[in-house]
Amino acid sequence: MSDFDLDLQAIEGEIDEADGAATRVVLGVLDGGTPKSDWVAEVESGGVLVLAVEGNLNRLAGGFARDVRELGGELIHFRQFLIVTPPGVSIDTDRLG
Repeated sequence: MSDFDLDLQAIEGEIDEADGAATRVVLGVLDGGTPKSDWVAEVESGGVLVLAVEGNLNRLAGGFARDVRELGGELIHFRQFLIVTPPGVSIDTDRLG
């Protein structure tokens, strides 16, 4: 057998950076208490937002929805939640019937 050094952690880091996958899921409440720029920053850094909507969705998300779309992200209102994904992470709604 030949000896070789395989650094799986380094490879995993390269794969994570290369595929553009979301790095985390951020749970929050969309009630106007968090600055819209904070939500955009979370999406820019690769986070998926799952936000419980407390109030008028159009008014609460209006300040950052366009910015997220311009970045290449997606937004969908599902039940009482707004799901926001970064670029490269699509929202599959096929099973909603």
